[in-house]
Amino acid sequence: MTYDDNNIFAKILRGEIPCKKIYEDEFVLSFHDINPQKKIHVLVIPKGKYIDLDDFSNKASSDEMVGLLKGINTVAKKLGISVDTGKGYRALANISEHGGQEVPHLHFHLFGGESVGKMVQ
Repeated sequence: MTYDDNNIFAKILRGEIPCKKIYEDEFVLSFHDINPQKKIHVLVIPKGKYIDLDDFSNKASSDEMVGLLKGINTVAKKLGISVDTGKGYRALANISEHGGQEVPHLHFHLFGGESVGKMVQ
């Protein structure tokens, strides 16, 4: 599969579609999910053109990998859900068809602000 420059997250990164931004740096953009599933539900996406975690693992630089992980932690702290500032959260990445991925751009969902329940039912 090749990266689709017309996916919604690519459009958000280019500023063609607005988002309710939480955090941005050279490696990631984070914003509120438009259809929240929990009290806090946000997305953290890398700025590079990566389809999923497998693609990212194979092609991203070490700086991008570290930047994504630090970005997730920074966002969790900003939202008051990290273990340093809150009671914890769930970070979830859906990978490809069987993983339930809907947008072909790597993204992590962060859920928190309340108990998120069982991981898989």
